[in-house]
Amino acid sequence: MKSRHLQVIAKKEFSSLVSEKTIILAIILQLFIAMFSSFLLVGLASMYNPDAISQYVKIQYPIAYSGSHTPVLQYLEEDGDFIVYEMPLSDAVGALKERKLSAVIWVPDTPEYADEPVKITIYTVQNDIQSSIVNVKLKDTFIEYEERLREVRSDRIENQPVDLNLPPSNPSADFYEFVYGLLIPLLVFMPAIISGALIIDLITEEYQHDTLETLMSTPLTFPEAVWGKILACFIIVPLQATGWLILLILNGIRISGVVPIILHVSAGSMVIILLGALTALRYRERTNAQFVFSTALVVVIIASLAFPMNPANLIVRLSVNSIGHEHWLILAVVIFVAALLGILTTKYAERVRDIAIK
Repeated sequence: MKSRHLQVIAKKEFSSLVSEKTIILAIILQLFIAMFSSFLLVGLASMYNPDAISQYVKIQYPIAYSGSHTPVLQYLEEDGDFIVYEMPLSDAVGALKERKLSAVIWVPDTPEYADEPVKITIYTVQNDIQSSIVNVKLKDTFIEYEERLREVRSDRIENQPVDLNLPPSNPSADFYEFVYGLLIPLLVFMPAIISGALIIDLITEEYQHDTLETLMSTPLTFPEAVWGKILACFIIVPLQATGWLILLILNGIRISGVVPIILHVSAGSMVIILLGALTALRYRERTNAQFVFSTALVVVIIASLAFPMNPANLIVRLSVNSIGHEHWLILAVVIFVAALLGILTTKYAERVRDIAIK
């Protein structure tokens, strides 16, 4: 293969990416996430753990209390997070539907010494972030009442409970897990997945547009054309990953091992791109190739997650500098796999060329 031919194809394909609206929109989306990661962190974290942001909310929420008078009413009135209104249940639920209340609490007239449990009913608005925050804040009140009931009914305990001295929870743990466990791996691996899908489009378009014969009539060989396309898809991966990491650092997120992360992502992306190229050469039709590639990629990702040193875990540990030199061995293995796939891609491209010539 001639490097000049590879550069010509790569430059042509790289310049044509500007007109690919899907790719540009995907890059803009990643750019938005990386630039405003600190801002998005609070909102996205609240989707899977509302308790992560409840401590930052200082609003007093109007709630209604209905039913029997119990210590729950006193606990709620002493809580600075709520404005409590005593109302009949029907009126309270009506006010909740009109969004005049954030929650309605109904407490039955079950005595504290009764044998049956005290079943408290909470009415909130479904699929509402504010309701999730209110539920989290109400949890502390109900835990306090639960402890009271345990003391009142302690004479029923047949076995002595085991005291657990748990360490205090760290509110920043949720943000730490979100940033290093999800955000960073997502941003650095997304360009690799996009490039894997992109190489399929670049190769299958030669078949769909009937330009394969024209391409072979030039001084370029078909394997050179394929590798030029692979090179164009590969270049954008380290460029994007580096840009995303820089933007995260500018957002105040400390990331260690930037260079090893880029190397691992680049090697992994080459494996994904070569798998996409082989799929495109095999099926030659965009829809079928994309379906097979997507299915195979999901299987590969799920299988890799079964290993302790999977790509996502590797990036996380590199980001927080909690890994030794063994990651270089993993990098060598990935490069070896990429080399084997590269040889297989070249051989398959030569086979396609020979069949087309005949």
